[in-house]
Amino acid sequence: MASMISFNRPDGQAVQGYLADCPGATGAVVVIQEWWGLNDQIRGVADRIAAAGYTALVPDLYRGKSTVEAEEAHHLMSALNFGDAASQDVRGAVQYLKASHAKVGVTGFCMGGALTVLSLTMAPEADAGVVWYGLPPLDYVDASKIQAPMIAHWAEQDMAFPIATVDPLEAKLKEAGVAFTGYRYLAQHGFANETAQGPRRLAMTQYDAAWAQLAWDRSFAFFGKHL
Repeated sequence: MASMISFNRPDGQAVQGYLADCPGATGAVVVIQEWWGLNDQIRGVADRIAAAGYTALVPDLYRGKSTVEAEEAHHLMSALNFGDAASQDVRGAVQYLKASHAKVGVTGFCMGGALTVLSLTMAPEADAGVVWYGLPPLDYVDASKIQAPMIAHWAEQDMAFPIATVDPLEAKLKEAGVAFTGYRYLAQHGFANETAQGPRRLAMTQYDAAWAQLAWDRSFAFFGKHL
């Protein structure tokens, strides 16, 4: 059962979100969109998580806007205040789910992967995090504030978030004592997005069904342990 709902941020503002409900679930997951917005693909991710036994909530970070054009997606992402999105929209979603679920995780893809890292520093209520091929500038990551265990899925051929930028982040997480495991795949950016194939895909993205399945298996095993 899925529907659009409204929930409050810590500052009291209302935000819309796509809720894929799993009745009876004790665990829940906040899902953070790619730069395209709250589209059918990310709704499908929430539905997949709900089918696995967790309630999933996708906060609408773009306030109703979404696109299939890279130029517009870049514009929407550039206009987004990442600190506000992480500390208010995502944290509000975590708090909303926490009111009815014992444990709540956070996961996100591309832009949402970067926001997952930031959110784990700003939403102490989160119990676990799964990052998919996205990371914020290192200066914005106060790893000492991350209390939740986390894993990450990196693409070794990623042109949007080069694998060379991953090493300093992982070193920072390790130094701060974060319970973290990073996985690397011989894949391109967006390897778990099934729409990143065919003539309309971006040149820097490529879906890979085999790597995506392995990453999802690892993610659900991780959520099963911590949520």
